[in-house]
Amino acid sequence: MEIQKHKIAVIGGGSWATAIVKILSDNQQDVYWWMRNKDAVEYIRTYRRNPNYIRSAELKINPEQVGTDLSLAIASADIIVFAVPAAFLSAAMAGIGPEQLKGKKVVSAIKGIEPGKNQIMGEYFHQEYQVSLDDFLVISGPCHAEEVALEKLSYLTIACQKEETAVMFAGIMANRYIKASVSDDIYGTEYGAVLKNIYAIASGICHGLGYGDNFQAVLISNAIREMKRFVDAVHPIDRDIKESAYLGDLLVTSYSQFSRNRTFGNMVGKGYSVKSAQFEMGMVAEGYYAVKCIHEINRNYKVHIPICRTVYGILYENISPMIEMRLLTEKLS
Repeated sequence: MEIQKHKIAVIGGGSWATAIVKILSDNQQDVYWWMRNKDAVEYIRTYRRNPNYIRSAELKINPEQVGTDLSLAIASADIIVFAVPAAFLSAAMAGIGPEQLKGKKVVSAIKGIEPGKNQIMGEYFHQEYQVSLDDFLVISGPCHAEEVALEKLSYLTIACQKEETAVMFAGIMANRYIKASVSDDIYGTEYGAVLKNIYAIASGICHGLGYGDNFQAVLISNAIREMKRFVDAVHPIDRDIKESAYLGDLLVTSYSQFSRNRTFGNMVGKGYSVKSAQFEMGMVAEGYYAVKCIHEINRNYKVHIPICRTVYGILYENISPMIEMRLLTEKLS
C-alpha cells in the first residue's frame, strides 16, 4: 500500500520531540525539525542522532530539513507538531503571527499549561493564534520517548473535535511499534496529561520519603479520582477516566523509571531543594510549573484536589515534604 506523505514540522529539541521525529521519519513522512540549539542541529545533520536526548534513536530525516529558523519550518509544513515545554512556548513563538498558522493543522505534544495565561494548549492556540479547534489535535500517552527509541510497543491517543482529522493523524503516527486510537476529548486529554505529571511528582516524593508500594497504590487510586473530579468540573462531558489516555498515562508516569516528574519528586523527597533538583536533572519536569497553574485555575472551580494541593505546598510554599505527606495520608481512602 502506498504511503501518503505529509509535510510535518516538529517544533522542539527535547526527548519527546526527538521521539516524534523518529516515528514520523520511520513512517516516511516529510519532516522538518526546528530547535534552538545550533550545535545540536549541526550534530543531527552529520550523524542523524540528537546528541542531548535519546541519542540511541537513529533519525531518518533529511539533514537539510533540520534547522533553527522557526518561520521557515512552519512555512514548509502543513501540519505543525509542538513539543516544547509549556513554560517556554511563548518565548519560542515570539515573532510568529496568526497568519503563519492559518490553514495548518496544529498538534500539541505539550503536556503542560502556558503559565502566563493559565491556558491549556488548545485554548492558547485558539485564542492567541486563531487556530480552529477543528484543526487542533492533542497527542497523549501512555508513551515514554525512551521506549519509542527502543521501538517497544507503545500506544497513543490522538484527540481532536473533528473525528476525521484525528483519524488522519492517527494514521500518520501508527506503525509496527506505535498503535494510535482517537478521541474527541481535547480538554480532558490535555488536563489529564497536565495532572498526571503532578501526581507523578507526588509519587516520587513519597518514594523519596520511604513510603512503600502499599501506600503508592492508595495514592494513585486517589489520584485518578481526583483527576476525574477536576476534568469533569472544567469540561463536563461523558468520558471514561479508565481509558489509556487518562489512567494509563497516569500509571506509566507515576511508576516508570523514565518519568522525569517522578524522578524530580523523588529527589525532593530525599531532601533536594527544588532548584538543586532541577539543576541536577538538566531536564524540565512539567509538573513543577503545572501545579502552580492548576492551583490558580482551581480558585475558580474549587474542586477538592488534596494531592495537587500537597505538591503545591511542598514546591511553592516550602513546607516540609514529610509534614505535607503525613497530612495527606489522613485525607486519602
